[in-house]
Amino acid sequence: MNSDLSRRSLLTAAAAAASALVVSTRADAAGAIPKTAVGYQDQPKDGHQCSGCKLFIPGADANAAGTCKSVAGEIPPSGWCKLFAAKDA
Repeated sequence: MNSDLSRRSLLTAAAAAASALVVSTRADAAGAIPKTAVGYQDQPKDGHQCSGCKLFIPGADANAAGTCKSVAGEIPPSGWCKLFAAKDA
C-alpha cells in the first residue's frame, strides 16, 4: 500500500510540474515576465544591451523603445537584463 501512495504522489507531483512548465512557457512567449524578475536595468551591462539581444523587438527607429519576446513592458534599446542572448552573427 505504501508503494501505491508513493507512486500516486509522484505522478501527482509530475503532473503539477508539467502544468506549471506549460504555463511558464506560455507566459514567457507572451513577454509576461516582470522586469524585476530578470534584473532589468535601463543601461547596458558589460557591453551588452537589448538592441543586441535576439529577444528584442525594435521600436519605430533605432532610438525608440521596443518590446521583448520574454519581458513585459516597453524596453529601451540601451537596456539590459539577465535573459540577454546575443543575436547570431
